Amino acid sequence: MRYPNALIQLIRELSRLPGVGPKSAQRLAFHLFASPKEDVEMLAQALLEAKNQLKLCPVCFNITDKELCAVCEDNKRDQTTICVVEEPGDVIAIERSGEFDGLYHVLHGVLSPMNGVGPDQLKIKPLIERTKQLLNNGALEIILATSTTVEGDATSLHLQRNLEPLGVNVTRIAYGLPVGGSLEYADEITLGRAIAGRQKVR
Repeated sequence: MRYPNALIQLIRELSRLPGVGPKSAQRLAFHLFASPKEDVEMLAQALLEAKNQLKLCPVCFNITDKELCAVCEDNKRDQTTICVVEEPGDVIAIERSGEFDGLYHVLHGVLSPMNGVGPDQLKIKPLIERTKQLLNNGALEIILATSTTVEGDATSLHLQRNLEPLGVNVTRIAYGLPVGGSLEYADEITLGRAIAGRQKVR
C-alpha cells in the first residue's frame, strides 16, 4: 500500500528531526492527521514564531528572543566564572540544579573530525576572545562541562590547551555515580572517574 504523497512528505520531514526515526515519524504523522485542525495550526504557528523570533545571544550563544539572553543581562550573576557547554539544552539542565550562578558559553556541538566538525565550526574563537576580555577584570575560571563521550573529551582537551596559556583557571565538572545508583551496575569508566574524583569526607 502506498501512502498519499502529502503523508509521505510529512513523514519524511518529521524523520529529519533528531531522535525521530521512520517509525516514530509515522506515528507522529498519523497523530497530527487525527488531531483537530486548530491544534495543528497552533503547532505550525508556534514553529514559525520560534523560527522568526528566536536568535543566538551575541555574547554566550544561548537562545534568546531579546538583545541578550537572561543570563548575560543579569549583572547579579558571578562574572568570574564561565561554564562551557555543548548545547543550549545543557544550560537549562545546569540552571535546574540551582548550584551555578555564573555565566555560560554554548559551543553548539563538539569536535568530530569524522563528521567534518572542527574548531571553526564551533563557537570556540568567540570563547577565546571573551576570555581575554574578562581576564582584564581579574581572576577567571572556565568550567568545561562537555559530555563524557570521546568527542566531548576531545573538545574539553582542545579547550584546555587553548585556554590555559592565557592564564585562566580551567576546571572540568566532576563525573561519578548517580544518586541512588548501585556500584554493581556502574560501568568501568563511570566508576573509575568516581574514584579518581573522590573527595574528603566532611
